[in-house]
Amino acid sequence: QVQLVESGGGLVQAGGSLRLSCAASGRTFSSLHMGWFRQAPGKEREFVGTIRRSGGTILYADSVKARFTISRDNAQNTVYLQMNSLKPEDTAVYYCAATTKVVVPTTSRGFEYWGQGTQVTVSS
Repeated sequence: QVQLVESGGGLVQAGGSLRLSCAASGRTFSSLHMGWFRQAPGKEREFVGTIRRSGGTILYADSVKARFTISRDNAQNTVYLQMNSLKPEDTAVYYCAATTKVVVPTTSRGFEYWGQGTQVTVSS
């Protein structure tokens, strides 16, 4: 069983930055592909990006490309989401997810493990 705990959410003005962290435990972190998703009120959970277990391949949703950066520190069992140039439409609960599958999924159904989420609110 994998436990994921997100932190770093909060309230920020448009144009600002936040860095989310997700600490993993329960399994060797370097065996996990990691993903970030978000869900705004009344909307479905949305793919933000993924990072392979080695950190070698990172994918982003078009809506966050060039503004968000995903990284991981396998020694610290942590994955990060650096969010720059934030917009009001980035307001959502952000979730960290993990999978042991060989192929990195890009949908929420592909991930077995989820954190509790952290709220990000961007004011205009």
